[in-house]
Amino acid sequence: MNIQQTAVDLDSLEPLAALGLQSPSPAFLAQLPIAIHACDAEGRILWFNSRAADLWGRAPRVGDDSELFCGSYKLFLDGRPISRELTPTAEVLRTGTPVRGLEGRLERPDGSHVWVTIHIAPVFDEDGVLAGAINCFHERIGGRVEMCDARSDDWMQARDERLAATYEHVGAGIVEIDRDGRMLRVNQQLCRLTGYMASELLGRTIFEETLPEDIAEDRAQFTRQIAGEFDRYSIEKRIYCKDGGHIWAAVTSSSIRDAAGKFLYAVRVQHDITDRKRAEQALARRMEEQAALFAFSERLQHCQSAEQIHQAALDAITRALGCTRASILLYDQADIMRFAAWRDLSEAYRKAVEGHSPWDRNETRPAPVCIEDAARSDLPDDLKQTILNEGIQATAFTPIVQDGRLAGKFMAYHDEPHHFTPSELDTALTLARLLGFALARLSGDEARRLAERDAQQLAAIVESSADAIVSKNLDGIIQTWNDGARRLFGYSRDEAVGRSITMLIPPDRQDEEPRILAKIKAGERVDHFETVRRRKDGSLVDISLTISPIRDRMGRVIGASKIARDITERKLSERRLQESEQRLQELLDAIPAAIYTTDADGRITYFNQTAVEFAGRTPLLGSDEWCVTWKLYLPDGTPLPHDQCPMAVALKEGRPVRGVEAIAERPDGTRVPFIPFPTPLFDASGRVTGAINMLVDLSERKQAETQQRLLLNELNHRTKNNMQMLQGLLYTAARSARSEEARRVLDDACSRIAAMAAAQRVLYGTTDATSFAADEFLGAVVETIQQTLPARIKITRTQATGALSNDIAMPLALILNELLTNAAKHGIRDPAADSIRVSLVEHDGQFELHVEDDGPGFDLNAVRQTSSGLRLVLGLARQLHAELAVSRSPSRATLRFGASRGA
Repeated sequence: MNIQQTAVDLDSLEPLAALGLQSPSPAFLAQLPIAIHACDAEGRILWFNSRAADLWGRAPRVGDDSELFCGSYKLFLDGRPISRELTPTAEVLRTGTPVRGLEGRLERPDGSHVWVTIHIAPVFDEDGVLAGAINCFHERIGGRVEMCDARSDDWMQARDERLAATYEHVGAGIVEIDRDGRMLRVNQQLCRLTGYMASELLGRTIFEETLPEDIAEDRAQFTRQIAGEFDRYSIEKRIYCKDGGHIWAAVTSSSIRDAAGKFLYAVRVQHDITDRKRAEQALARRMEEQAALFAFSERLQHCQSAEQIHQAALDAITRALGCTRASILLYDQADIMRFAAWRDLSEAYRKAVEGHSPWDRNETRPAPVCIEDAARSDLPDDLKQTILNEGIQATAFTPIVQDGRLAGKFMAYHDEPHHFTPSELDTALTLARLLGFALARLSGDEARRLAERDAQQLAAIVESSADAIVSKNLDGIIQTWNDGARRLFGYSRDEAVGRSITMLIPPDRQDEEPRILAKIKAGERVDHFETVRRRKDGSLVDISLTISPIRDRMGRVIGASKIARDITERKLSERRLQESEQRLQELLDAIPAAIYTTDADGRITYFNQTAVEFAGRTPLLGSDEWCVTWKLYLPDGTPLPHDQCPMAVALKEGRPVRGVEAIAERPDGTRVPFIPFPTPLFDASGRVTGAINMLVDLSERKQAETQQRLLLNELNHRTKNNMQMLQGLLYTAARSARSEEARRVLDDACSRIAAMAAAQRVLYGTTDATSFAADEFLGAVVETIQQTLPARIKITRTQATGALSNDIAMPLALILNELLTNAAKHGIRDPAADSIRVSLVEHDGQFELHVEDDGPGFDLNAVRQTSSGLRLVLGLARQLHAELAVSRSPSRATLRFGASRGA
């Protein structure tokens, strides 16, 4: 602040100062020839006189926190407007130092200006504590004073001006702060460093402008400075800039104290050290990268598994690249890049991005790919959203190359947007190379271990094999000889190695070896060559040879590996099998039935002579399918395709087919009814390998059945005629009988004959020789009995199910006749409304016959001895091993019996 002394001083301010904190009378204040006002220690105006109000052009509010230090509308010092916090009164209250003769310019609310000279004195209480200040100021007529006696102070003015200029233009930010850390004054350099205007900084604390990580240390030092533990300290910290960034500053905080050593304020000089800090951080980062690379290289020497390599790599990636998370992805056998190891990544993220690669699988020089701000990247929307949902803001893809081919990638993740420097990318590539080398070494070690293990296993297999395994060079000289060869040929290893392989070949087969060697030299393989070799004792043995060329690393054929298997037992088995098949064929040919076999696809593989005679043609082996016949029909004459015949069904469904009839048509047009018996054949694993079928000619049986049907029809016709004649005679006798009892007996007999005739019609009308349909039987008998009753009596029935044995037809018909006749006599009270209801139902092989009416019913025990019809029913029920039960509500008779007599 430029404090300018004048020659017009008010040397007697101290007496007034004594009155500063009291409340002078208005009369006293009005008589003072100068403007005057007083403030408390916080700057609140306590009182002012009318002269002060005239110069200000306004009357400030006393005690108002919004009008601190000065009641003027605006105050200018050195031509510059100043805020209330920088007014002379505010400085006196901060420092406790009086101000004498300071010249300034007041601006009134109406826009007019007045030049004033200002004198301010601090006011202390009895304990010496600053309690406030008193300000006396008076108008300077004619503007700024130019007094001759002020020339002696020109050097002071020049000094102050130079100091002010230096303050503003020094190459460091300067800020004055009070004991709470509030900024009271700042220079232009600080504004340039932070991007703020002075008005934006004043009144804020230095801690508000400090990054949270650096506040605690600065506050602790400043507290000690205020307490007087030291007057100066230095600190390096980060300070916010207006654009949202920050700078590094080296801050030196110096105390300003009064004569009594009381802290007044602090001056903080701040030098921008951002570039230095960045250089230091880059250097530290580079050193950390090198340390991480060294540690990674060291750890790789001790890694024995892929998992150990992956974990060492993740540690190195996060340390060297300064990232929080990382992952390693490698191609699998299907050329899909999958996660091999990771740190702090969710399963949902891994599933979403697995398989993604920024490079082609065959790219020879893949380069790192960086995404410095995921939210602004040009990634596909779904991939971008997946990355952002994981909290990843920046990531880098670094290729892993193994043996000159892209093997995978590792990824470094940052939680904030991040710029990947060339140094970081170089480090990432170095990490990838080390990782690729380690994985290649591990693969090589694993391949070598596998090769050694395979060699050991192969040696063990060769030595323990039951087959003879021999190797020879291209000259036919034996190189190796296993124990199986010793057992097969009788020579020991010492006797065989070094001799020609021809020692095993009989004289009549010596020409085989040159042909075998010629194929081996041409790189060909000899598979399952069956021949004869000679043992040491001179005996011959049947063997099967498999011979393969042996190559060196350049792929050149240098010898042969020969496996010889003793097939003597197999040869014997084959001969025995052939003999057995011959006997079987002779047996099948001798069977007087058509028999043939097929493979699993239905192609004919064998047929006997009877099958040729049956089909009227000779089938083509391996060509004809499903059946040996020319054409097939169903029993009703409908054409039956060969691929739907019983043999085809047996093969396709893997089950025997029984109880099916068909008709075969020969090429000459004759037709033969037959029953097939197709049966699938299975191997040891249960798989269908073929089928065998026998065709039984039904021609003679069909003729016999036809003759039997004619006889039965004739018998049925004669029986029906006899029953009709007997029924007619009974009816005539009943009509001519004079006795009512005689007529009744004859009518009952006539009715029973009618029921038996109805049952007889059902029996002879069915094609089944043993059973008949229950519904057909019930309908025929009920219809017949209905005809014998008066027309006003109605019988209703439900549909019956199941089949009944022929031997129960007559007894059941008579029982049904008796029950219906009894219901018609005693159960119909109102013919217009009542009816008789009949049902025959089956439950688990048992039948129930129900006859129900609307009458009062009867007691079975009460009428047993008096009713001849009921006695007949009970007698017939015993024949059927049936049970008769009656009920009265409703009136119902129920007969329970089996499907056949005695069931």
